[in-house]
Amino acid sequence: MTSAPATDVAARPDLAAAVERWRRWLADERRASAHTLDAYGRDLAGFLGFLAEHLGGQPGLADLDALRTADFRGWLARRAGDGLTAASRARALSVVRGFFRFLDREGLAHNPALAALRTPKQQRPAPRPLTVDQARATLEAVGELGSTPWIGKRDRALIALLYGAGLRIGEALGLDRGALPTAGRGDAAIVITGKGDKQRVVPLLAVVRAAIADYLAACPYEPGADGPLFVGARGGRLNASVVQARLRRLRGFLGLPANATPHALRHSFATHLLAAGGDLRTIQELLGHASLSTTQRYTEVDAESLLRVYDAAHPKARG
Repeated sequence: MTSAPATDVAARPDLAAAVERWRRWLADERRASAHTLDAYGRDLAGFLGFLAEHLGGQPGLADLDALRTADFRGWLARRAGDGLTAASRARALSVVRGFFRFLDREGLAHNPALAALRTPKQQRPAPRPLTVDQARATLEAVGELGSTPWIGKRDRALIALLYGAGLRIGEALGLDRGALPTAGRGDAAIVITGKGDKQRVVPLLAVVRAAIADYLAACPYEPGADGPLFVGARGGRLNASVVQARLRRLRGFLGLPANATPHALRHSFATHLLAAGGDLRTIQELLGHASLSTTQRYTEVDAESLLRVYDAAHPKARG
């Protein structure tokens, strides 16, 4: 594989030669694409350019050996000051770490100070739930897009389950018919196997159970208790891409935002529960999150809702 043209670097000949060896190794051994090589080259060139300014001259391999943790932190601080995001700084640090590992393996340089450097913490984007009205409109309209009446009922049952129980699309489509509560039993819940094979019990609202029962009564296929709950047009297990395409079409039909996806219904389930006064720990269990901090990302509530809870519950507010 031919490597992409080398990015110019501010370095002495020994270090410049090492950079070129690293690039050839990425291209020939790691089979990195030209795009990856260019991106890695820019990040490394930026680091070496900082060193040239920081040290007062072009760095060589011996200079890399002598760098302290404070020098690396100064580079990251400069990048932050230049307006680069935490994600961009983390990517650049990963490139520099990889380059130093290469130098270490090749016996060209060794610097343990880099190991003490923490990766910049990246702020994960907040979930974007639908509004209550948007979720209701999605549930009411999705059945109208089915090519046959039973498929329309299937889609409505699936959307009702995603929004009414907070399931991931893979969890819902992975359900078998035997997972449904048996008629006549007192419970109205299903056992969901989520990420890491962790199981949780999720209650089913009456409206969700009714939508599923309506779909099953109309479905022309009878796969048995071990067969899929949601089936495609030919009777096999329904594919997630079909559901995603249905939601894309529905966005145009209803004028919904681009975040109206199957997973947004899970966001909406959690957010709307919390806005109505639901307990965060309970929502964590319903969603199957191992960490409460993960649940908090899914359950952002506007200031007005928080103030309503405060006014209703806090002794000082009541006083």
